[in-house]
Amino acid sequence: MAIILAFSAAFLCAINNLFLRKSIDAGGSSKGFLVTAMSFAFAVAVYLGPVRTGFFAWSNAIALIGLVAGLLLGVMMWSLGKALEKGPAGLTIAYLNASNIVPAIFMMLLFGVAYGYTYAWWNAFGSALVIIGLFWAVWQTSKTVKSQSFWLVFATISFFTHVLFLMLIQWRALVIRPGLPESLLLPFTIDATHSEWFMPMLFVGATLFLLYRYKIEENKSPNRVEVSFGLVGGACNGTGTYLLIRAAQLASPWESAMLFPLYAVGIVLICNIWGKVLYKEQVHWKAMSLCSMGLFVGTVDWSSMLR
Repeated sequence: MAIILAFSAAFLCAINNLFLRKSIDAGGSSKGFLVTAMSFAFAVAVYLGPVRTGFFAWSNAIALIGLVAGLLLGVMMWSLGKALEKGPAGLTIAYLNASNIVPAIFMMLLFGVAYGYTYAWWNAFGSALVIIGLFWAVWQTSKTVKSQSFWLVFATISFFTHVLFLMLIQWRALVIRPGLPESLLLPFTIDATHSEWFMPMLFVGATLFLLYRYKIEENKSPNRVEVSFGLVGGACNGTGTYLLIRAAQLASPWESAMLFPLYAVGIVLICNIWGKVLYKEQVHWKAMSLCSMGLFVGTVDWSSMLR
């Protein structure tokens, strides 16, 4: 189930990227689109969270975790946009997507099997194939990087904030899971019925940061194009984030290791498809096949099969 949810989240994220592209094509900007999308995603998150479940109980700890996660997401989006402005798009996107491999490794090192995190040799080998495939899939013909040092700074900021964002999502899943061993890294536990405001507060944090940057850099209201496409993008973003959070919460130990790599490959694959169909862009099917092979190698429990 977690794998299906992660791929569904990737599909919605790719559709959000499509509407971002459409907004820019129609004369809008990425900044106005993101502010609108994150704002509407908050409304979607409230509906999918407390309204849908009927659990409106407030937890200051969960709200704070969500707010911090949102700030990380907002910083990641802002720095990614800056990196795309100053360097090659293909290398930037590959660099960001490679960050999806890291959380499973860190969570295994920090928590281990007792908390539902395993990482075997086939997970590492499959992840390596995924990284190679991702870089191959999005590598562009451009060999020069203008403002190289600034590009590297913003690309690295987006990389590490994305890693921390994904790890925080998985840590939140541990906080609301009963029966886990005591750990200094889990100083408290929260009833799952008190955790529904995590996702709305996530989008509050992201919106506040992006709105702050938008007012500094643009100092105007989003135009009609940015609002129209941003509303649809926000619906996709909010729903996709909900599915990704649920996937992290429901993932089994073997699914946890490859959940975010699958998410990254799904985004690249679907973006390649709409790029090919709508914009006649070249799709690197060999690279995507390598990513698929990496996911297969990384998700199959080879020790059980060999036994």
